[in-house]
Amino acid sequence: MPTRIYLDANATEPLRPEAREAALAALDLTGNPASVHGFGRAARAKLEAARETIAARFGGQPADLVFTSGGTEANALAIAGLAAGRRRIISAIEHDAVRNAAPEAALIPVDRQGVADLEALAGLLAKGPAAFVALMLANNETGVIQPIAGAASLCRRFGAHLHVDAVQGAGRIACDLAALGADSLALSGHKLGAPAGAGALLLTAEAAARLTPMITGGGQERGRRGGTPPLAAIAGFAAAAATARPSPTLAALRDAAEAAALAAGAHICGAGVARLPNTTCLALPGVKAETQVIALDLAGIAVSAGAACSAGKIAQSHVLAAMGLGALAGQAIRVSLPWHASAADIDAFAAAYRTMAARLSRRAA
Repeated sequence: MPTRIYLDANATEPLRPEAREAALAALDLTGNPASVHGFGRAARAKLEAARETIAARFGGQPADLVFTSGGTEANALAIAGLAAGRRRIISAIEHDAVRNAAPEAALIPVDRQGVADLEALAGLLAKGPAAFVALMLANNETGVIQPIAGAASLCRRFGAHLHVDAVQGAGRIACDLAALGADSLALSGHKLGAPAGAGALLLTAEAAARLTPMITGGGQERGRRGGTPPLAAIAGFAAAAATARPSPTLAALRDAAEAAALAAGAHICGAGVARLPNTTCLALPGVKAETQVIALDLAGIAVSAGAACSAGKIAQSHVLAAMGLGALAGQAIRVSLPWHASAADIDAFAAAYRTMAARLSRRAA
């Protein structure tokens, strides 16, 4: 069996050592953060320290951060708790966590590079009463960064709420609630290199004041999300948030992977615009995405096709279809470099991709 190389960080980042250490330390705390005795107070102190770290890292206030089970719940809470009575508008490339929580929403189209059309958004906002708008910070499949500042300006003009799914962008590019001008921000710990099981919805003070809970319970999270918090996952989340930073090294490695894929006949989706430094979406004309993923896996390279949240299923990408890429929407893989990716990893990927492309392209011809 060849050496295994993991290039699927957008599905989940490998655990960072700082996050592992923080999670293990939190596991040694016995108390429930809601308990008033000494054990509970120690757990509560750990929880609130994590809240302060994450809020500060992403430009919000600790009192306006709600811990959730992950990014999916954070997005669902924003829509369920803040969109009532408002028209719902989302981009055509949103993650299924947003699409399935707002199935009736009007769609903001994107151009061929995968960038949301702000003129179309302005037209949608002008059509009726106040809206709830969801526009992701960066796309999980292509890495294409979205024009959040422009969308925020439009939303302010029309009195709309702007929610940003920052699950993929946080820690990889600049991500600050106040600087972006957003009203709410969804975050996920395991996309930063923490253990899975914790995420957050970061809100402005005004949005936090009107948030309706989706899960009620014992009054946790100031009554905004019931349930005993997963302290170890949250502690790891805070440590990963404090550690994760944009990486020019990853951008250079990503570019090297793309150069090899281009030479082998690939098309790079969204290549003409700013993207996450760790992400590339490579389409190989005439070869199904599933076939490519399996071939690379057999060569020891772990990549994916589209989002990794469909119980192992591989289907045509709604993101690439919205970009107008036609048949390529079913022929693209996502390569997403983890925080510890090396030049040797990219060399191995390049060799495996060249071999795969030569073999499968001949078969498809």
